[in-house]
Amino acid sequence: MANITEKTNHGLVLRVRIAPNSSSCSINGIFSDAKGLAYLKISVNAVPEKGKANKELIAFLAKFLRLAKSRFQIIGGETDRFKRIFIEAADDEVLEIEKKLNGEA
Repeated sequence: MANITEKTNHGLVLRVRIAPNSSSCSINGIFSDAKGLAYLKISVNAVPEKGKANKELIAFLAKFLRLAKSRFQIIGGETDRFKRIFIEAADDEVLEIEKKLNGEA
């Protein structure tokens, strides 16, 4: 399984490739870029203007992972399809989050 997350001291960083303006919000597998980095492909309904798609992405991830939206922060790719999202999580939560993201939970 491709690694779409990086562990940090206070949680983990998730790499996402977003597809805005889609017919539904969903996770659509793994995407690998030219450098071999893996990204979780996520579609959202919102259009990519004035941060609407980013806001919906955070809301979708929060609901999917059953975490508060305040625990998510876009730390890279604010205006790009390829994003890095920091998820604040305790050590014991990190493994559970990774399982959910990889479809194992």
